[in-house]
Amino acid sequence: MKIILATRNPSKAEQIRGIFRGSSLSVLTLTEARIEGDAIEDGATLQENALKKALFAWERTSPKVWTMADDTGIFIHALNGEPGIRSSRWAGDTATTEEITGYTLKRLEGVADRSATFETLVALVSPECERHFFSGKVNGKILEAPRTKPQPKMPYSSIFVPDGTNQVWAEMTIDFENSISHRGRAFRQARAFLEYTNA
Repeated sequence: MKIILATRNPSKAEQIRGIFRGSSLSVLTLTEARIEGDAIEDGATLQENALKKALFAWERTSPKVWTMADDTGIFIHALNGEPGIRSSRWAGDTATTEEITGYTLKRLEGVADRSATFETLVALVSPECERHFFSGKVNGKILEAPRTKPQPKMPYSSIFVPDGTNQVWAEMTIDFENSISHRGRAFRQARAFLEYTNA
């Protein structure tokens, strides 16, 4: 069965394909599905933005197929939950991955509490436009400097260490990251739901 993942982020697509490996579901990105443009992410919550992206893809499919999308944010406790839903844009709409990493570290200069929570919200839209939601969270801490090169379009992957590990995301294999990550937890629920629904 074909399902469209509403993203153009290569790192995200690779991770999510890993979660669906071995299933009967074929995951296509927007580019692979030949869908042009991108959703406007102006929602007030992760759920609203994830749904906007999933519906953007759904509205552009004919015949209708399952579509899904996620919105992910990092909530830094010492910064009152910033950047949250603005995690990919809080250094500016055109900021590069490296600029977002640098901006984050600058905002935390001299801050003792480095704890943060990553959260992913997955929106799944059926061919009949029924909506389903799944979430995953991971707590951890932000380092004072990058430990390695970040994953493409993943500005926090070189500076965030999840609780219970001593590696940043970018040091992990995709399979290990998926086994413990916020995105892995949310998308495994989506996979189980799809397999049960379409059994």
